[in-house]
Amino acid sequence: ESGCRTTHCNLEVLQESTLVFLATKPHILPGVLQEIRPAVGPHHVASWHPSPILVSSQLLPAGTKVLRLMPNLPCVVQAGAMVFARGSGAGDGEATLLKSLLSSCGLCEEVPESYINIHTGLSGSGVAYVYLFAEALAEGAVKMGMPGGLASRIAAQTLLGAAKMMLETGEHPAKLRGDVCTPGGTTIHALHQLEKGALRATVMNAVEAATNRARDMAKD
Repeated sequence: ESGCRTTHCNLEVLQESTLVFLATKPHILPGVLQEIRPAVGPHHVASWHPSPILVSSQLLPAGTKVLRLMPNLPCVVQAGAMVFARGSGAGDGEATLLKSLLSSCGLCEEVPESYINIHTGLSGSGVAYVYLFAEALAEGAVKMGMPGGLASRIAAQTLLGAAKMMLETGEHPAKLRGDVCTPGGTTIHALHQLEKGALRATVMNAVEAATNRARDMAKD
């Protein structure tokens, strides 16, 4: 219905396309690269997310234009956060092409490859941290007497609005947080409880743990 062509043959994809996305688990990618190697030419641009560029490029012909991409789940609603890094064979034209295509799915930034595992801990896994926080917000409201469905919708809109203000104002989150607080008001009392629970340190630890795990997986 969308006009997309499908095939069970990876080599056929290379024969019919110039820009190829390799979306596999890390342990699957080497086998796929070896399979498609005979069909890869100088006109191809290959993009993948699981493995380091240097390691994976060794399985393709020398000079292949390679970019490494890391998306996240909200790409499915065109609100993703993606970063990519280019290999030595990829130039400005390939980077511009990839960014222009992916920008329709959300924020897309070119970064040094060393940032990709950090992005995994921050945004790839970070979506789950936000869902956990949203769930806790809604459950707090349910505890105080609000129906669950309404509480979930308000929690989601609260997160959406807060994120939009960060992006559109460019203000540091600490500045925006301070704008919500009034002396002796509800917010500062609530923030005191969050600080008692070490919310900031816990979230920082979560990003660190996910980043380190991503680095370990890239080595395997």
